[in-house]
Amino acid sequence: MDIAINVFVGLHIIGIAALLGGFLNQMKAMGEGTARFTPGMLHGALTMLVTGVALVGLNQADDQTVNNVKIGVKLAVLVVILGLVYVKRDEEKVEKGAFGAVGLLTLANIFIAVLWT
Repeated sequence: MDIAINVFVGLHIIGIAALLGGFLNQMKAMGEGTARFTPGMLHGALTMLVTGVALVGLNQADDQTVNNVKIGVKLAVLVVILGLVYVKRDEEKVEKGAFGAVGLLTLANIFIAVLWT
């Protein structure tokens, strides 16, 4: 079970990297008002969702304690990220506020994961 959990943790980190990397890659364009959500950002967020749900299930199946409040908060933040990225994925230009919100929410999700114990 530990191997499966570690594989999904690795995949979850790859999803975070895709989402945050896409945001960081577009920061200069955000300053110019031409930022857009890339397919990699959507795929990264979806990867985070699928692997996060799998991790909760695997940890519960392994009789490890899961902080359901923390998972609920992280899920809510991710749903907002997914909603923004999915709705605006085909637009040539995304408003600075929406684009910045995705970046800040992604960072918030990372810090929630790391700092909330």
